[in-house]
Amino acid sequence: MGRVVITHSTYLEGLIPLLQRLARLPGVDTVTPAVLSRVKGRSPGLRLRVSTPIRGGHKLLARRGTSAQEVFVITTANREELQELVDQLLED
Repeated sequence: MGRVVITHSTYLEGLIPLLQRLARLPGVDTVTPAVLSRVKGRSPGLRLRVSTPIRGGHKLLARRGTSAQEVFVITTANREELQELVDQLLED
C-alpha cells in the first residue's frame, strides 16, 4: 500500500480522494501532487492522464476546468498499466 504526499495547500477539486484510492493499488508506492497551474483549454470534469516517464515511475497530468496539476507516481507499473488503473478509478 502506497502513500499520498501532501505538500501544498491547494489542489484540484476532487484530486486528493482519487490519489488516495490510487495509492492503495498494488504496485503504487508514492503519489505526490505538485505544481498547480492555469491552462488555456477547458476540461469539463476531472481528467488524469499519464504524461512522461520519470525515474521509478511516471508523471501524470490532472486537469479540471482551466487548471492543471502535475502528479508524480512512483510505481512498478508501465505506462499502459498505469493509464488503465487511472481510467478505472475515474470511472468509479
